[in-house]
Amino acid sequence: MNIRMIVANGLLAAMYIAISMVLQPIAFSAIQFRFAEIFNHLIVLNRKFIYGIVLGVFLTNLLFSPMKPFDLTFGVAHSIICLLISLVLFKFVKNIWLRMLVNTIVFTVMMWIIALQLKIAIGLPFLFTWLTTAIGEFAVLIIGMPIIYFLYKQLYKSNLDLSNDIKKRSTF
Repeated sequence: MNIRMIVANGLLAAMYIAISMVLQPIAFSAIQFRFAEIFNHLIVLNRKFIYGIVLGVFLTNLLFSPMKPFDLTFGVAHSIICLLISLVLFKFVKNIWLRMLVNTIVFTVMMWIIALQLKIAIGLPFLFTWLTTAIGEFAVLIIGMPIIYFLYKQLYKSNLDLSNDIKKRSTF
């Protein structure tokens, strides 16, 4: 990984943390809208963004989570598992919009991991919590799709293009 990508991942982690800090009251528990999750779509552009996303999730949970040990294990594991599943599925999907949709579905369905965490940590009902966390994740990622696409178009036009994965293999 080159210096440019290391810096980009550091900035990505910092943005994830900053957004989560500002929106902390709605970023945790059974009904959550962690808007920094829109950055999960950046792996559509370049798989190397997995490092910045995971670092951002880890540090956000370390700094702000009311359930630190649980969020540091379940929350970080959820992100890693979902990102890796999405990357495998991207081998079969070339269109950027479809990749973001696949990513959204993977993260939404896999919210059972967070529901399990909340059941173990504070005794919330599993199915209801899976539903509420999945709705929040789905909403955030759907809202994030056009934002990330716009960002991609801006980066693609500039010298800051870090979207190696999608540029040569995707259709718009």
